[in-house]
Amino acid sequence: MIYAINYDLCKPGRDYDGLYGAIKGCGGWWHYLGSTWLVDTNLDATGIYARLKPHLDSNDNMLIIGVTRDYNGWLPQEAWNWINERVRKAA
Repeated sequence: MIYAINYDLCKPGRDYDGLYGAIKGCGGWWHYLGSTWLVDTNLDATGIYARLKPHLDSNDNMLIIGVTRDYNGWLPQEAWNWINERVRKAA
């Protein structure tokens, strides 16, 4: 399933490379928007959060939510291809 990981990282100057590596380690990923990643993974939202939580500060915010077939927006065609291919596989 595809999950959208959205965040506000609130500690200026902090190195979040560990967080980005943990996101990439969840499965196939797409990162086109600054604070949003899409991951194609067998984990559920709780499992994803468990992997990412050690890399967050107490004042950071995060939302992990499943991507359904009801989506829309303005992205490059390459992004839509990535999403559509994975949503079709999951159906």
